[in-house]
Amino acid sequence: MTLYYRPILQTDPARTAEALTLAGGWCWFDRVEVLARGAASRVIAATDLPDDAALALTARRPAIAGLDMLRPRLMGILNVTPDSFSDGGQFDSPAAAIAQALAMQAQGADIIDVGGESTRPGAETVPDAEEVARTAPIIAALRTQSDVAISIDTRKAAVAEAAVAAGATLINDVSALRWDAGMAQVVADSGQPVCLMHSVGDPATMQQDPRYDDVLLDVYDHLQSRIAAAVAAGIALDRIVVDPGIGFGKTLDHNLALLRRLSLFHSLGCPVLLGASRKRFIGTITDRAVAADRVAGSLAVTLVGIAQGVQIHRVHDTSDTKAACAMALAMNGR
Repeated sequence: MTLYYRPILQTDPARTAEALTLAGGWCWFDRVEVLARGAASRVIAATDLPDDAALALTARRPAIAGLDMLRPRLMGILNVTPDSFSDGGQFDSPAAAIAQALAMQAQGADIIDVGGESTRPGAETVPDAEEVARTAPIIAALRTQSDVAISIDTRKAAVAEAAVAAGATLINDVSALRWDAGMAQVVADSGQPVCLMHSVGDPATMQQDPRYDDVLLDVYDHLQSRIAAAVAAGIALDRIVVDPGIGFGKTLDHNLALLRRLSLFHSLGCPVLLGASRKRFIGTITDRAVAADRVAGSLAVTLVGIAQGVQIHRVHDTSDTKAACAMALAMNGR
């Protein structure tokens, strides 16, 4: 029987003597929830963890794109598309895109995530050449004005390769190297880190009645297998970030189940990225039909992520999120 170890994280100033530090960061834990398929969960002391599980949870995470993972990092979303769910068409001109990227950096974004293909539910695939034309010139122009870390949000090898040549320092693949057979080699050759995200199907079909045996453990197993595939392709473990893929082939209940036990994904031994900003399930819960009105709900999810040790937060509202992060960390003495 496979066992899964989820640290029950705390930031309380009254830390116990037996507590372990999560990934060298701001959270600690002295208890762990042990999960298994078809069995009730149980709680054990952190000191009773197997050595390999304890190491995966406590090892200090390496820097990603030049950024240490010792505090929460913000990834500002820059959609240079006409049809993204929240801001499609707002930044699809070069001048508007560069201005938005620089504004997000000034507001506290550590990474600018440039995307040229919408991955909203029902979105159609964009041809490689068109996606390159949308993204590579923006990245190149931004690189001449800023040394901010730049991520390319793409499933396609040709787009990633052009983006890295233009100055991108992270590849963010929502398919976890499954969409394009050439992507793993491009990542390996680039020497840049990669984010592997869980998703089901493709954007056109992913929300058509998604089902899981156990969404938390199914997503975990998938990411574990994708890490193994990446390492086998020559991508070092210290260059890998994982993302449970909130909203990608998940119902509202699936999303909440993942968020409630988000700390499980630290057991994979990689930095964790959370991308839930302005998504539909937030609008459903908070009764906000318009994506831009979901800031409060998005901030609440980010704060949950910080409390669960998530290192990278992919967001639209960089200024408000930066303020919320600063307040949360100050309350915890950081």
